[in-house]
Amino acid sequence: MVRLKSLAFILSLLFSMSPSASAAQKVYKQALPGYQYKFPQDHFSHDQFRTEWWYYTGHLITEDKRRFGYELTFFRTGADNEPTNKQSPWKLDNFYLAHFAITDENGKKFRYTEKLNRSGLKLAGARQDAYYVFNEGWSVEKLGDHYMLRADSPEYSIHLLLNSLKKPIIHGRDGVSQKASCVGCASHYYSMTRLKTEGTLFIADKPYAVTGTSWMDHEFGSNQLTSDQAGWDWYSIQLDDNRELMFYLMRRGDGSFEKESSGTIINADGSSRHLTLNDFSAKPTGSWLSPKTKGKYPMGWKLSVPSAQIEIELTPSMLEQELVTGRSTAVTYWEGSTSVKGTSNGKPVTGQGYVEMTGYAEKFKQKL
Repeated sequence: MVRLKSLAFILSLLFSMSPSASAAQKVYKQALPGYQYKFPQDHFSHDQFRTEWWYYTGHLITEDKRRFGYELTFFRTGADNEPTNKQSPWKLDNFYLAHFAITDENGKKFRYTEKLNRSGLKLAGARQDAYYVFNEGWSVEKLGDHYMLRADSPEYSIHLLLNSLKKPIIHGRDGVSQKASCVGCASHYYSMTRLKTEGTLFIADKPYAVTGTSWMDHEFGSNQLTSDQAGWDWYSIQLDDNRELMFYLMRRGDGSFEKESSGTIINADGSSRHLTLNDFSAKPTGSWLSPKTKGKYPMGWKLSVPSAQIEIELTPSMLEQELVTGRSTAVTYWEGSTSVKGTSNGKPVTGQGYVEMTGYAEKFKQKL
């Protein structure tokens, strides 16, 4: 979904260190209506846009029925200076950032790691001619009809093979997912909403075979947040009747929702339908105060999509799933695994999901 990460402090620090900081400023493309998606090319990097991210979340289960959630996210943000053909380890075309998190649902343990690198050092990158994104030892790449994910941390690591069971789903209208009413305040945004997942989860370097289901988001654009937007709530939901839901609520500084907030429902046959703000609702059932940041987050949600006969409740697998990413994106946000139960088409349904919430511990300082 809309993952609009504020990089002001880190980017200004690194940019001031660049010998090319005085170069002419680059002009980035805006996400405008009429964009025509092509696959697999749109999995690749879009360096003509300033900001881009590839987002994987999922639910894994071991052979002994232990359950885990995971998040593996790669970010690219373009530098303001015009790129140069000059080869230098300090060459600055893009910054590359990444987050990796594991939720041990049975053990009630949450761990995350982050990375930040620049393009010239060849420690991170995203190809424009193939789906291969990496940041040091973390990576995602397309291998035939499969996608390989790798990430390692001191306590947890994943080596996963994913296979999409549905075609990519385009969000928004006319090729753009609008985040505000202004021209270009949007992204090009699609998802692979049901990825069959298998591989290995390493816990303290001990391998465990896992299976599960993942979700992938890919967004690229150049200017999405406005100065009066405080943050957003994003939901991805996989129901056991083979339907999926994505929607986001852009929150304004006065607590109201941006009218461009929207979503998508994906049917069992892979067809989809755009949802406007009037088509769905999300009501919190409780709250949680972070002991680390003192941010107060909604916690537990009742979601309703009357036109699709969906009435469900989301319960977080644990409360503490907050990331404080001072070493990379300089953003504090909550992103975590949830369980789902309720009704779909008048029948009982269960499922799983991920929820992301930003702007509760701090307000965004910069629009992208």
